[in-house]
Amino acid sequence: MNIMKTRLSIMAVAAAALLVSSCATINPGEVGVKVKRGVLDKKIYTSGQVPVGPYSQMIKVPTRTVNKEVKLNLPSKEGLNVKAEISILYHIEADNAVQIIEEIGRNYEEVVILSTFRSAAADICAQFFAKDMHSGKRGEIEKAIVDKMTTLVGERGFIIEAVLLKSISLPPGLYTAIEDKLEAEQEAQRMEFILQKERQEAQRKIIEAQGTADAQKILSDGLNERTIQWKSLEVLKELSNSPNTKVIITDGKTPFIVNDEGGNK
Repeated sequence: MNIMKTRLSIMAVAAAALLVSSCATINPGEVGVKVKRGVLDKKIYTSGQVPVGPYSQMIKVPTRTVNKEVKLNLPSKEGLNVKAEISILYHIEADNAVQIIEEIGRNYEEVVILSTFRSAAADICAQFFAKDMHSGKRGEIEKAIVDKMTTLVGERGFIIEAVLLKSISLPPGLYTAIEDKLEAEQEAQRMEFILQKERQEAQRKIIEAQGTADAQKILSDGLNERTIQWKSLEVLKELSNSPNTKVIITDGKTPFIVNDEGGNK
């Protein structure tokens, strides 16, 4: 009896082990495509335990974001080779998993993603100068590569999320040339600021001088002979009303005043 129980226990453990070994685990962020005797099952399996027969296998396809890092030389508009480290962020649409495995195979990343990226990156970067890859135009270059890749592989179920130029190594001597150019541009901007300030100051002085000249002209135009006579009469009237003793000598036009101490004014 004990021997029979032992045999049954062994058989149960073996059956459980066989059952476990004949199941595939689909993790979150991926789907499974089953292949049985070389025939691709059209059903897409999501996360969980999926039974797999002895003549079947489960191909797992990631639907989460994949970060593929690439090192390559990028051509520039002036014909230079720029060493770059680049990250490609992409994922696969779950509904296209069967089609991708069927038409491209398991090495879809090398066949489609990387080959398309190398071509798109070369075409786009050849339109920019080497310094642009290390300046504010980097984002423009990254977006252009993403757009071109999306045009080429988007309809096949690949979603290109981003292309990131992480590290750019410019040819020797180009860094110095860029720094010299930036320094020259900054100096030119500083000089332009100084010149603009001088022009504004010169314009201010011109306006000020013109204003003075206009004021003098107005005053000159207003001081005619009749005005001077009128002002002289006003002065004589004020002097005549003064309580101080004065001797006023005038020709009727301009007064000449002698004070009571014999001094002249």
